[in-house]
Amino acid sequence: MRTRIVFKLFLLTAALCMLILAAVVIGQTVFFKQFYANQKVNETVKSIRNFANEYVQAPGSEQAILQLEQKFYDQYHVWITPLDRYGNVHQANDFAMDVKLDSSQEHPELSNKEIRVPLYHLVNQEEILGGETPQLAPGMRISIYGIVKDSSLIPYIIGKTGIFPPGTLGALTPAQLEGVKGQPFWENRQLEEQVNQYLHEKSSGTAGTSPVTMIIGTVQAVHVPQNSYTSLSYLAPQSFFMERARAFQADLLLNPGIADEPSLQITDDHQNDIPYKRVVLRVKDSVGGEGYLFAMVSLQPVDDALNMVKAYYGYVLGFAILLILFASYYYSRKIAGPLLQINRVTEKIANLNFSEKVPVLSRDEIGDLAKNINTLSDALHSRIEQLKQDIEKEKKLENTRKEFIASVSHELKNPLSVMKSCLSAVKDGVARHKNDYYMAALEKEVDRMNLLVVDMLELAKFESGTYQMKGEPFYIDEAIHDACGLLTLDMENKHLDLRKQVDQVSVWGNRQRIEQVLANFLTNAIRYSPENQSIHISAREEGEAVKVSVENKGARIPEDQLDKIWDRFYRGDAARKRSDGGTGLGLAICKNILELHGARYGAMNTEDGVLFFFYLHKA
Repeated sequence: MRTRIVFKLFLLTAALCMLILAAVVIGQTVFFKQFYANQKVNETVKSIRNFANEYVQAPGSEQAILQLEQKFYDQYHVWITPLDRYGNVHQANDFAMDVKLDSSQEHPELSNKEIRVPLYHLVNQEEILGGETPQLAPGMRISIYGIVKDSSLIPYIIGKTGIFPPGTLGALTPAQLEGVKGQPFWENRQLEEQVNQYLHEKSSGTAGTSPVTMIIGTVQAVHVPQNSYTSLSYLAPQSFFMERARAFQADLLLNPGIADEPSLQITDDHQNDIPYKRVVLRVKDSVGGEGYLFAMVSLQPVDDALNMVKAYYGYVLGFAILLILFASYYYSRKIAGPLLQINRVTEKIANLNFSEKVPVLSRDEIGDLAKNINTLSDALHSRIEQLKQDIEKEKKLENTRKEFIASVSHELKNPLSVMKSCLSAVKDGVARHKNDYYMAALEKEVDRMNLLVVDMLELAKFESGTYQMKGEPFYIDEAIHDACGLLTLDMENKHLDLRKQVDQVSVWGNRQRIEQVLANFLTNAIRYSPENQSIHISAREEGEAVKVSVENKGARIPEDQLDKIWDRFYRGDAARKRSDGGTGLGLAICKNILELHGARYGAMNTEDGVLFFFYLHKA
């Protein structure tokens, strides 16, 4: 049993701890990333909404917007930039080109119109400042391939006139792109790819009226930042941020359904295995026009943290498992120890061995269980001992019954034999002159049998356990006086001197029964006292009780039989013969009367006689 419960507790505890450890590891390595992403996005959306409020209230200057972007990045480490309704970087006058358009029959609303074309979506600043891309100089004739939206032109390719084959609308094949390399042209690669797909669908008959056009114009001025970057969003690593902004612009211009999408759009993105969240919020700009806030949230910190956690777990898991095993074993022993002790003690209790108790080592349920088992053990022990006593008492009572029946039979047999003999003698007419003697003997034996039956009934009444002794206060000296008065003639016949030393004190008890006890003690004293002797009777106060004693001179009782004189039909020796009178039940009756009073009683030998005594409580 010891091995089983400890082993089971050990397995269950270890399994539970392992499960908790596994849940923590899985939660941190799998679910924590999603939790972090959700929290990060929620916080970013909240901060973007705050940015939108500041953006609407900010002055319409480019410097104010750049300051808001810088402040936002410093606070949240999130790239953000406002876009106009066409997806162009809003207020991007530091990196733009002024173009005078020629007349156009296809788009008369754009004829001879001077426009400013933002260049953030067409070329990287690094390429312009580093001289990697040929520049378009003022006065140069250029072809602009773009999309017309609400009388506005959004270019996706700008190049020197004549470098692109006619009718291509900038949708060049790889071979054609090789032919224009080295020529001055700038392109929005993401928008161009969307245009190519659009044109392919149009040629297949799946697209409607084309918004794509080509217009020729003359470069008036080119505004390029010199030796410094003025747009924080444009500093995103490897222009990733602007590439995604261009992709959003392509969707915005060529996907008519994007305007019906929710004002807040959140999508996943990746760059160099780094996860990002792209957040686009439709807002009103400072002049009341519609625009967008475009932001990119990097989730790389959580990836780095998770990588570090995984490396950390490699070191800590071994230690954690050892700790779990040790703690589980200790816990199992700690919990199972009291249970094993309880089991050992209960096994002894089951074998009726109540010598050992369960130690109560705690104040919890196990401690309560130990106390209850100890209480149960004591109760069982007490009940079993009581049962043993009851069994012994029953056996003793059974033996007493047998002895009583045997004694009664014997006591009744003798007078019946005498009576039968006397009747036979009278009937047969033998010694007729002794008829009076036989009749007197018959009368004596009848009186004796009557007295014996009365005493037997009275003794049976006391020993039945149902008799209730009714008590009341009375004076012990008066009871002694009355008991002595009944036996005055018997004492005079033997010339006995009665000496009394009695205190006048009130006691509690049944006066009639106490007088019966006194009369029995005095009768015995008279019967066994030689002539011309004295009988001493006293009643003295001793604390809260009164000791009553009767002493006579004469034959003493053997010490080993002093306790037996209270039994029924006790005959100690020749000095106590049936011929002396009595039924042999007097002292047994006295014993029951005194016990019903709760009184102490006894008998003892004196130097030249016997002393009987008992105690009564004061009233």
